[in-house]
Formats: sequence, structure tokens, C-alpha cells
Amino acid sequence: MASPIPVQFAPKNILLIKLRHHGDMLLTTPVINALRQRYPQANIDVLLYKETRPMLEAHPAIRQLHIIDRNWKKEGGWQKFRHEMALLSAVRACHYDLVINLADQWRSAIITRFSAAPVRIGFAYAKRDHALWRWCHTYLVSTKTHNQLHTVEQNMAALEPLGISAEGAKASMHFSAADKQKVQDALAQQKVSGPFIVLQPTSRWVFKCWEDEKVAQLIDTLAADGHTLVLTAAPDQKEQAMIAHIQSLCHSQNVVSLAGQFSLPQLAALIDAAQLFIGVDSAPMHMAAALDTPCLALFGPTKLQHWSPWGENNRVIWAGDYAPLPSPDDIDTKTEQRYLSAIPVDDVVAAARSFLHD
Repeated sequence: MASPIPVQFAPKNILLIKLRHHGDMLLTTPVINALRQRYPQANIDVLLYKETRPMLEAHPAIRQLHIIDRNWKKEGGWQKFRHEMALLSAVRACHYDLVINLADQWRSAIITRFSAAPVRIGFAYAKRDHALWRWCHTYLVSTKTHNQLHTVEQNMAALEPLGISAEGAKASMHFSAADKQKVQDALAQQKVSGPFIVLQPTSRWVFKCWEDEKVAQLIDTLAADGHTLVLTAAPDQKEQAMIAHIQSLCHSQNVVSLAGQFSLPQLAALIDAAQLFIGVDSAPMHMAAALDTPCLALFGPTKLQHWSPWGENNRVIWAGDYAPLPSPDDIDTKTEQRYLSAIPVDDVVAAARSFLHD
């Protein structure tokens, strides 16, 4: 490893690399925000998967996003190679002084190396204990305590060589004025004028979901208290079907569905306007926490230590407090089993009421 980074190091161009899912991308924002604070004059760019772009595209601290499209591999070897080379040359042309590689893929390490940045920080992953991985980075940060840290804290650890601490790390989610307007129009169309609760009961993984019957009971109980509930979900067919089924089980008229109608930044604008967010372990749950909307998160066999909502205004109800759960590492992600079923409706209602009456 290189000698310590001098205190006066002031990068002009910074690249952050993370190749994961939507929620993971949101949890890189504390790193982006900390870099902006430390280096206010620097240009900050991010390399990410194309489908996760909405999580960061409105972030005011980011100059540009470099994109990897997972569909490149479907185009055949030569086309994929051309895309990869174009990406490498675009990265190199930016003359980065600092690259922070938060990813664990070989591809991210190669891009880090070929950026030609003088300072290249990565993680010393046990599975990447290899001379090539070391050659790609000038600094490797230990991952020995990662299993005890939240994902935000893991990401922030990459800034240790720069002398930036994880203290006060703040996630953020951004949206445009047009996103906000679209949401206001949609709410007006549904005749939602007063305060409302956003409820996101769906996930692309069924094992992270609560039963539809319990969601409907929760809706009816909160609606009877006089609250308006707005249901959201991804445009995915299975999630839409789940929302339709929940609605069919509801007796109250005080619930509207905007499921599948919004982009992620538009959904953020909706959550930002809500008095409470209730949802399962998903990207929208992380968005609510980042937006500082009171957030009630229902968790099953997910690593709570790593993925609980980050921030002050959150409460987690964990199925493991009511019944034994399988280890998160042993889950068949394609299972139809809903591990949240042990969570009683009354406890969710009580938690929601405590937020609403604060």
C-alpha cells in the first residue's frame, strides 16, 4: 500500500463506484455528502448500473453518472467489448485524482486501475485477497468489522484514508420540481387533499412481505381512525396483483392506490409529503428514512444490522421477535413463504399510532 494520504490532498475530480441494487445506491449518499462537505470545489461522479440511476440522478452534488447496462452482455461479445472500452475511455478522460471503489466485483477494480487516478481506495475483501486486486488500488480498507456495521458505516469506512469520519453520516434522496408536481397532480386526481400515510407492502422478494390479509386489516384500522392511506408498489405485474388483492380485502374507502404510477424520484416526492411511511425492507423504506419521513419498517430474515432504516425517525418491527426465523444466508430468495407472518397487526397499528400522535 502507498504511504498515507497527505492532509492537504485536495482532489479536483472524484469517482465513486458502486454496482448494486437501488437501496444500496441510496446508502452511498452519506459518502457523496461527506465528500461534498470535505471537498466543496471537487467534481463528484458516480459509476453505477443503469437501472439504479434514478436513485442518484437528482443529487445536487453529482456532476455526472457513468452507466453500466447489464443488457450489454445480451448484445454479444464484440458489442459488449466496445461498450466496456467506451466506458473505460470515458472514465480515463475525466482525469480523476481520486477513485473510491465501494464495489466487490473484479470489473470495478479494473476500472479503478484504468482510471489512472493517483489515489485509488478499495476494500480488502477476503474473497479478493489477490495480487491483482491489490494492484488495482493504492489503499485497501479492512472489512474485518463489516459484519457488525450498518451498510452506511461500511461505505463510510472507505473514507478513513482521507481522514473523514463516519460520525454524523447522513443519507439523502433527491427529486425535481417536476417530480413533485406529478405527485401533487396524482393526489388531486384521487381527491387526496389532507395528510396521508404511504404504505408500500410489496417487494420483488415475496419472503420480505407481510400477508395481504394483515395489510388490509392495518389499512381498515388506520382508516377507521380517520387516516387516508396511499398504496404504492413497483410497476411489476406480481406487485400490482398483490396491491389489487389487498384492496379487494379492504372494507374502507379511505385508501387509494398509486401503485406503479411513479418513477423512484417521484415516489420520493410522494413519501416526502407523507405524514408516515409504512413498508417492508425495500428501497422505498430507505428513501423514507433518507427523507426524514417517519418510517415504520417491517423486517423478516434480513440482516437488520446492515439494512435497518438509517436515521433518527424510524422504528423497526422484526418478525424474529415473535417467531424463529431462518438465517438470512440460507434463504431461498424465490420462495413464496412470507416470513413476516408472525408479526401481529395490533403491534403495527400501535407503532403507527404512536408516530401519528406524536
